[in-house]
Amino acid sequence: MLSEFKTFIMRGNVVDLAVGVIIGASFGAIATSLVNDVLMPPIGRLLGGVDFKDFFISLSGQSYPTLAAAKAAAAPTLNYGLFLNAVINFLIVSFAIFMLVRQVNRLFPKPAAPTAPQTKDCAWCATLIPLAAKRCPHCTSSLAG
Repeated sequence: MLSEFKTFIMRGNVVDLAVGVIIGASFGAIATSLVNDVLMPPIGRLLGGVDFKDFFISLSGQSYPTLAAAKAAAAPTLNYGLFLNAVINFLIVSFAIFMLVRQVNRLFPKPAAPTAPQTKDCAWCATLIPLAAKRCPHCTSSLAG
C-alpha cells in the first residue's frame, strides 16, 4: 500500500498540481499586499483619509470608532470594507491570471482550420478517388449522376 501511495504521489499531475498550489498561494499573498498596502491607502486618502478596513456596520446598534474597537467589545459587525478589499484582490489576481493564460496561448500555434475534403469514396468499390473524377480509376465505374 505504501508503494502504491508513493506511485500516486509521484505522478506528474499530482506534482504539477502541488507546485501550482504553492505558487498560487505565494502569488495570492503578493496580490493581497498590493491591494492592502499599495492600492487602498491612496484610495482611502482620496476619500478623506478613510481606511477601507474600518468600513463596517455594527449590528448591536452601538457606535464604534474602528473595527478593532468593535471587535474588542465583542460586537457583531458587518465588515463590508474587508469585503471590498477581497473583491479588489480577486480582480487583480483574475486579471493577472488572464494575462498569463493569454501569453501562454500565444506560444502555442492555433490548430489548423479543417479543410474541405479532396477525395470521395467510389460507390461501387469503396476506393478513395478525387472529387472531380468522372470514372473510378480502380473499377472504371461511371460516377456521374
